[in-house]
Amino acid sequence: MLNPLTPRVNPAMAESSHSPSETSSAAAPQRHLTLFDSTSIIVGIIIGAGIYESTPLIAQNVPGVAGLLGAWLLGGFLSFVGALCYAELATAYPRAGGDFVYLTRSFDRPIGFLFAWAQLWVVRPGSIGAMAFIFARYANHLVPLRIGEAESSGLLIYAVASVLVLSFINLLGVQQGKWTQNILTTAKVLGLLLVAGVGLLFSAPPAPPAAAAAEPSSPNFGLAMIFVLFAFGGWNEMAYVGAEVRDPKKNILRALTLGTVAVAAIYILVTLAFLHALGLEGTRNSKAVAAEVLDLGLGGWGDRLISLLISISALGAINGQIFTGARIYYAMGKEHPLFSVLGRWNARLGTPVWSLVVQGVITLAVIVGFGWMGADKGFQRMVIFTTPVFWIFLVMVGQSLFVLR
Repeated sequence: MLNPLTPRVNPAMAESSHSPSETSSAAAPQRHLTLFDSTSIIVGIIIGAGIYESTPLIAQNVPGVAGLLGAWLLGGFLSFVGALCYAELATAYPRAGGDFVYLTRSFDRPIGFLFAWAQLWVVRPGSIGAMAFIFARYANHLVPLRIGEAESSGLLIYAVASVLVLSFINLLGVQQGKWTQNILTTAKVLGLLLVAGVGLLFSAPPAPPAAAAAEPSSPNFGLAMIFVLFAFGGWNEMAYVGAEVRDPKKNILRALTLGTVAVAAIYILVTLAFLHALGLEGTRNSKAVAAEVLDLGLGGWGDRLISLLISISALGAINGQIFTGARIYYAMGKEHPLFSVLGRWNARLGTPVWSLVVQGVITLAVIVGFGWMGADKGFQRMVIFTTPVFWIFLVMVGQSLFVLR
């Protein structure tokens, strides 16, 4: 177990470790988040578009049904193990900032600052931006929008609007932010259960093929796992709001466990529905697997319904990342006097207002900048922009667990 009294501590961080009942200032994080709220944040961030987009790609790189289900099970197991590691860190240091706190305690202040700085300028704007462009793609399919000559102008408008609206909702207060997250997460889970129900209960299995389905000529399980882990990404976000979770010693572990297990179960259930409705070869060759499944049971509504579900999924991921990301910069502001404006907590709203504003402005600038080069390629550019930096610091957080022990 970690020792919370490890000597790598400083006054600012010691002050931030106090619970609301212990601190003399009301302008500090309060424990508003219930177990349901916390689990909703995890599930809402993890379930984006990965399950809809990745399943055929995974199926193309594994041998047979067992390989496909095994890949999802392995991804769920690895995510669960990672969640347990984070639970140990988060319960030992239940403060705002998550990885910032762990890296500062393990490797001293400069490394923690570099993490927060990279989150502010690269990782968080890129991650939110990637989901914003996914939302834009499917929202524009539902309600086409175009201004001027550029065909991709509608995509940029949708992407910018999603971040503006959700940032504004979070600025209204912690209650509004968490209610929005709960609604979006519930909607996306119900949407996935609808897809699973149609695939398992209403769609007839495909006719047996005359010959056994051909296996991939060169299966690449490593590549399949990249897509699996992409679909499971986001469970570590719980750590950033540790200072706002009620009864953190119990509920952080419970939320991480419930969140990762629930997502793994949903993913496997939906994959079974895909296999039942389309068969293994149909799943491998599908260009829009969930839409095809819904078309089998609901007629021609599948394409538009899936566009709606993916739009909701993307909005849930955007809102969750806006909510959690601002807590990183709040922790940085408390630790580094030069950025003290980011460390101001609005007691009435229960949010780090300036952190939310700065995060929103930088994210919008990144979206507009990348979108100006072509909004149709916005998602790919955002992933390339953020992924290397994200993984460098994630590995360092893993090392911090052993350093702090």
